[in-house]
Amino acid sequence: MPIIESMIDQDFYKFSMMQAIFHRFPDVNVQYELTVRNHPGELLRDLIPKIESEINNLCTLRFDSGELDYLLKFPWITENFAEFLRLFQLNESYIKVYYDEKAGYYGNFRVTVKGSWLNTILFEVPVLAIVSELLSKKLNANALGIGIANLKKNVDLVRSMECNNDPYFTIADFGTRRRASKAWQDVVIENYKALLPVNFIGTSNVHFARKYDLTPIGTQAHEWFMAHQALTRVADSQKAALENWAQEYRGQLGIALTDTIGMDAFLRDFDLYFAKLFDGCRQDSGNTYEWTNKLLSHYYKNRIDPHTKTAVYSDKINFAYAIELYRQFGDQIKTSFGIGTAITNDVGIVAPQIVLKMTKCNGRPVAKISDSLGKSMCPDEDYVRYLRQQFGVS
Repeated sequence: MPIIESMIDQDFYKFSMMQAIFHRFPDVNVQYELTVRNHPGELLRDLIPKIESEINNLCTLRFDSGELDYLLKFPWITENFAEFLRLFQLNESYIKVYYDEKAGYYGNFRVTVKGSWLNTILFEVPVLAIVSELLSKKLNANALGIGIANLKKNVDLVRSMECNNDPYFTIADFGTRRRASKAWQDVVIENYKALLPVNFIGTSNVHFARKYDLTPIGTQAHEWFMAHQALTRVADSQKAALENWAQEYRGQLGIALTDTIGMDAFLRDFDLYFAKLFDGCRQDSGNTYEWTNKLLSHYYKNRIDPHTKTAVYSDKINFAYAIELYRQFGDQIKTSFGIGTAITNDVGIVAPQIVLKMTKCNGRPVAKISDSLGKSMCPDEDYVRYLRQQFGVS
């Protein structure tokens, strides 16, 4: 049985970005590169034939009518985009998996995606899920032993705290791309929904949101902001990305990602107009406490009540850390926690830390600087220096 069997076994924000691309940037070309942050490329070398076979299967899939009907239930999905998806199919000529004997910036194990942004954006999540599942199996992930024990421990922890059944303490699964397996993700979502029915509110995975009648969660990823570095004047790229998002969704899908250039640079662009317009912000790197205090100060400075806004946390979040952050900030701002690896790959192995990030747009380099060392991704040092200079980031 193939790993990916449905085109909606995919993160929700890929569809929201894809629709905006369909309407606004249908002719833009991009390049993505994969990086494995914590395992040697040699470990993946003999998995390449299996990965290629899974990708070949992925490129045979189409959206069925039931999946499109489900997507059309969301008010932000337009009829013309759904009709485009009805005809959509990933093309294997856009993706290459290989082993490079001369390790460069991205390491020995390479996955490169090149082509139209509109026609390649849906590769990232399923390809990462394929690599993660095959590698997790090779590393002897123990989902039914260690994974079940950790699941029970997480449930017991929440149930023992004052946040149990507190509708303001909300957690969601953000772990598709780094799951030990699709079957294990299914198990954890089913169990967390049943055992923590008030606190566990959703998943980034559209397939499982549909299966378990949960809320699919997500707005935009770093690539949305990164592409704008090549689509407008670099210094204006964050403001352009926010404005294009606002024009596409008119107040819907209102959580803004903050760390493509870094929180300080983001807040300089996230002025009163955007701060009022967007429902809140998502933190994906850096010091969580510093990030939250900066966000709170920014709202206060702009005379906005933070209680009306939401802080979404998705960087290295586990259940204990989520509870700690909720205790610290839950009475100052609405909080929500997206838990990835600690939900879907907490199974007794060193979970793969893999990313497939945009590196070029229309032939020009683009970069994510991030608020954490090790999360930046761009081999063009001159461009990174220029980007930092444009945004005053040291």
